Amino acid sequence: MSDLVGLFPYWAVIVLMMTGLYIVIAQGNLVKKLIGLGIFQVSVFVLYIAIGVVDGATPPILSPGFNSYSNPLPSVLILTAIVVGVATLAVGLALAVRIRESFGTIEEEDLLPLTMPELPPDGEARS
Repeated sequence: MSDLVGLFPYWAVIVLMMTGLYIVIAQGNLVKKLIGLGIFQVSVFVLYIAIGVVDGATPPILSPGFNSYSNPLPSVLILTAIVVGVATLAVGLALAVRIRESFGTIEEEDLLPLTMPELPPDGEARS
């Protein structure tokens, strides 16, 4: 039982990752796809933090009496990834707003006929 409790962060990562991936694949709404990408990103953040944990270690601030310090690299990488993720989400939402203004919808199945040129019935290219 204690093994399962120790692996809880990894199970949480799997659940979050699969939830985010399912939302991206199954939803046709562009905003819902961005939410799924956000959930997927959070799962990667949790994975990196879970890997970087050292039992019995303290933050990497030099203090007398401590011999074991945790690695600061995962935390630094996650802070950078959070900033990049927020910027990516902002650009995605801005694109969704522009698509809504241009085409009147953000549903994938409604956008495909508007953006894909139709081929003639015989399959030949137009001249």
